[in-house]
Amino acid sequence: MQTEWQGKWALVTGASAGIGLELATQLAAGGTHLVLTARRGDRLDALAAKLKAHKIQVEIFIADLTHTDAPEKLYAFTKEKGLAIDLLINNAGFGQYGELPQVETQRLLDMVQVNCTAVVHLTRLFLPDMITRGHGDLLILASTASFQAVPYISTYAATKAFDLLFAEGLAEEMKPHGIRVCALCPGSTESEFHSVAGQEQFSAKHAQETAEKVARTGLAALAAGKSYVISGLGNYLGAQSQRIVPRRLVTRIAASMFRPGKVH
Repeated sequence: MQTEWQGKWALVTGASAGIGLELATQLAAGGTHLVLTARRGDRLDALAAKLKAHKIQVEIFIADLTHTDAPEKLYAFTKEKGLAIDLLINNAGFGQYGELPQVETQRLLDMVQVNCTAVVHLTRLFLPDMITRGHGDLLILASTASFQAVPYISTYAATKAFDLLFAEGLAEEMKPHGIRVCALCPGSTESEFHSVAGQEQFSAKHAQETAEKVARTGLAALAAGKSYVISGLGNYLGAQSQRIVPRRLVTRIAASMFRPGKVH
């Protein structure tokens, strides 16, 4: 049980499913008060009712982070409630499988908005308050796709590379202020991600970690002061081994794995 943030407030984006739901669940079990946000209010209501069994306070805020004003509205909500957010978890994100010209333009732009722009915006809004207080924590969901180009999910992989480098840079920037920053890099995980991204055929063929395990790994790494963590030994070895292989070869291998019509 992660009790590092017992009695403090955490904000979790994308909290209605998958890793976000597990992060919220584990924090609640450790006595952390929660602000939960996602697009689906019915799921947030159900989750909040369940988590209140841990004798914590839970606030919900329905928000669609594809809307550029959502971060400001979310920040204003916490200020109006008088909540000091000590842990910001930028978990919301999604991918889309397919050749770039075959993917709807707005889908690609929304992906960049949610996976990158909203992450920067929310971080910029909440960090100054943490600096004033002299403490705070930030967890950003990156991916094992952060470490190389991945054809057919090229935009997604690029957004996650952004998230990883953003988190690692901030981790050093924020050290003098007593603020910890960590990027959590999961591989294939049991969640709605693959169905939303339209790549169920790949999830069924690869070993998946549970969202519970990934969430536990991320919270432990953040508490330990790590700037990034790769969940799972196999994922770690795969990401690190790419450093000794020519980048173009890594991309070709990824393309052969993800090419449409590929039989696994």
